Amino acid sequence: MASTTTTPWPSTPDTSTLSSFNIARDILITNHRYPEGLRKYEYIPNFAVRGLHYDVQKALLMKIDAFHYIQLGTVYRGLHPVPDEEVIAMYEGSHVPLEIMSDFYGKSSHGHTMKQFMDIFSLPEMTLLCCVNDFFMRHNIDYEPVHLYKDVKEAIRDVHVKGIMYRAVEADIEKYICYGEQSHAVLKKLSEHGKKMFLITNSPFDFVDRGMNYIVGKDWRDLFDVVIVQADKPGFFNDRRKPFRRVTDKGALLWDRIHRLEKGQIYKQGNLYEFLRLTGWRGSRVLYFGDHIYSDLADLTLKHGWRTGAIIPELRKEIKIMNTEEYMHMMAWLQALTGLIEQMQVHRDPASQAVVEEWIREREAMRAQTKDIFNGQFGSLFRTYHNPTYFSRRLSRFADIYMASISCLLNYDLQHTFFPRRTPLQHESPFWPEHSPAGISVSSPFHRVDGN
Repeated sequence: MASTTTTPWPSTPDTSTLSSFNIARDILITNHRYPEGLRKYEYIPNFAVRGLHYDVQKALLMKIDAFHYIQLGTVYRGLHPVPDEEVIAMYEGSHVPLEIMSDFYGKSSHGHTMKQFMDIFSLPEMTLLCCVNDFFMRHNIDYEPVHLYKDVKEAIRDVHVKGIMYRAVEADIEKYICYGEQSHAVLKKLSEHGKKMFLITNSPFDFVDRGMNYIVGKDWRDLFDVVIVQADKPGFFNDRRKPFRRVTDKGALLWDRIHRLEKGQIYKQGNLYEFLRLTGWRGSRVLYFGDHIYSDLADLTLKHGWRTGAIIPELRKEIKIMNTEEYMHMMAWLQALTGLIEQMQVHRDPASQAVVEEWIREREAMRAQTKDIFNGQFGSLFRTYHNPTYFSRRLSRFADIYMASISCLLNYDLQHTFFPRRTPLQHESPFWPEHSPAGISVSSPFHRVDGN
């Protein structure tokens, strides 16, 4: 088995996203001539969550479930929520048609008006969009939402593409990078047990080398059989034209043809098809870890049959909340209340209906509380009330397994097999004591229940 990670070190999202926000905000003011008053806006750490959608033409940030339904109460224009009635009027309900959803990689293109934000670096972009929208609305400035979206997108891109963020991290590495003792332990454990490991990253070598030296040590390259930098993912997985180039420790590019990928060497660009030819690492024998569902995992699982693992840092916070007594009590009563409503709704007499209506009101209030306990604006990264989020749907499609960090693997033996859970279908009972006389489950046949 070949094992790989595309995230060379643990990061501190709040610090890096704060810096990305501040730098991109200043780029808007300096390079795009946006109002100086924008400098008063600071990054709001807990405002947005990953996986949200942004309607480029309407300038609305929102949470959408796995079935393309907007979660009412999670639509924001600027920094303020949009009333449910207004949302329903704009979209003629709460369903978002497929033709305006984002393309395969979550981008707004080819006529799509929705953009999905999927990675950690999307957090400052979403917050900046909302802050600029808020400024223009507060000051009654007439503006074109499409131009605003493109300018913010370009400013965020410049922070990374032009190396501004790299220089900021290298200048104060302890501020941005967490020492990864457990991550180092996982890599060392895999290496000592004969696993072939490779690193594929879009970052330049000097940045990767500085970070890996900090958390692993100067011998970090000994752990990896192949190291590829500036890979240009997701193009790396699809474009057959770019050959590999060898890079010296000083950063110089060599011109020789690459006939094999050697341990201890550094390679730039290349493509997956050439990588497969040179290594012979194919199919389900490869377990590949990445932190971006589209750019890292989608093509590999769909086109090449690799096993994929998603790194979702937010899991730490969400699991901690789910293990609290408050949350467990709320969910137990919410489920019980739902069952009572489902059973009692068949009674149509006024007294019974009055009780059911009271339960429905209580249930609605509790559902709002369960959202707010994760994030006051958008709730959990993984659920819109009962339904999975759109983010969850893509995660389950493109990742065989997901975890907060590769350090989670320290809890398992290398021979451990992770089996998928048998989740009951809607026509199956979650437990099996009661069936109709014919032995057929009498559960609801509908696949989407009560999503909004």
